[in-house]
Amino acid sequence: MQNDSNDMVEREARMEQLVCDLLAEAKRQGASAAEACVSGDAGLSVSVRLGDVETIEHMRDNGLGVTVYFGRRKGSASTSDLSPEAVRDTVKAACNIARYTTEDECNGLADAELMATDPPDLKLYHPWDIDVSGAIELGKRCEEAARTLDERIVNSEGASLNTHAGLHVYGNSHGFIGGYPTTRHSLSCAVIGQEGETMQRDYWYTVGRAAADLETAEAVGAKAARRALARLGARKISTRDAPVVFQSDIATGLLRNFISAIRGAALYRQASFLLDHLGKQIFPRFVHIHENPLLPGGLGSAAFDAEGVATHARDLVSEGVLRGYVLNSYSARKLGMQTTGNAGGVRNLAIDPGELDLDGLLKEMGTGLLVTEMMGHGVNMVTGDYSRGAAGFWVERGEIQYPVEEITIAGNLKEMFRQLLAVGTDEERRGNIRTGSWLIENMTIAGS
Repeated sequence: MQNDSNDMVEREARMEQLVCDLLAEAKRQGASAAEACVSGDAGLSVSVRLGDVETIEHMRDNGLGVTVYFGRRKGSASTSDLSPEAVRDTVKAACNIARYTTEDECNGLADAELMATDPPDLKLYHPWDIDVSGAIELGKRCEEAARTLDERIVNSEGASLNTHAGLHVYGNSHGFIGGYPTTRHSLSCAVIGQEGETMQRDYWYTVGRAAADLETAEAVGAKAARRALARLGARKISTRDAPVVFQSDIATGLLRNFISAIRGAALYRQASFLLDHLGKQIFPRFVHIHENPLLPGGLGSAAFDAEGVATHARDLVSEGVLRGYVLNSYSARKLGMQTTGNAGGVRNLAIDPGELDLDGLLKEMGTGLLVTEMMGHGVNMVTGDYSRGAAGFWVERGEIQYPVEEITIAGNLKEMFRQLLAVGTDEERRGNIRTGSWLIENMTIAGS
């Protein structure tokens, strides 16, 4: 581990020097300002199916990108070649583009005073010392746990293990330069169940910065199998209006829709159903949505954004009121505001849970639909209209009665946000967004 740590320090130093070379070359070629990023990634991916190895992939990738400014004119170029000649040619390409582009008063680096200083170590680097044979063994154990859980599991799409390590260094002509290594590991499995003439597929996966954060191979396989079995005997239902519970892993999509609506690019283009809603009530008063980029080990953690701006914890919604947008420096200037440190997106977004678990939410709902899968992309971000294919379970008297499929659920996001009745304690934590299941008061369910 000590040798690995020393090697990472040396790699980071080499990348920092390469960023400095890019910035110096941009200045030499006449740019008034510049920013550059150098990255290196390596990983292993193994997949097995029906007990046999299907694929083994080793990945190693390097790249650099540079953006130059001639006043308010901008040009960008990138390459996977890290040689000194490639540095010069890439900067030259960016400069040639900038010289012929139209000036935009909102172009430019983020303000110098917003740069991160002395960023903390967020514990994002946890390399996994696993070889190919070990990865194959885990994949086989995962799939075997799924295939042997029940005789109704009749086929498999396989199990996959992925381990990835990356190092990214960013710098700009304000004098800022910073980088940090990260790791990400995952294990997944998908199987097919059959009962009579009907077949259903489902999956499960686990992901974490460290191998110790992952669920066991047997747990992942068993969950995949149980999910597939639960869907057997799915029925169609008639069209109706009813309450809907979005299971936690599906509810993350609703938060993504919310973020898309308050993103700077959507706002300055006037292409959002939440245009001019800053300071207005958009959720019930109990709703608190926030981000914490500095969460140690978080899957979305970063001490600075893609422009070098220091990140910080902040509320996006408190007491149901929209408190802030999601802005980078360009969109902030377009809106006459200041960047929120969100170049590259939000980081570790979360909504506070209530007091009920998923079973409690179903009992609170009484009769309605539990959504466990979504299909299609029927979301209009300008109007908020929402219509997507879905599958899940019909619930009566607070208990699951039977699986349902081939339905469409429809509503309007603005109304859905207002009709949020409760957020469950069953938090989905396998990504950049953390949320429990959502209980929505009423939606249209289109069936047969």
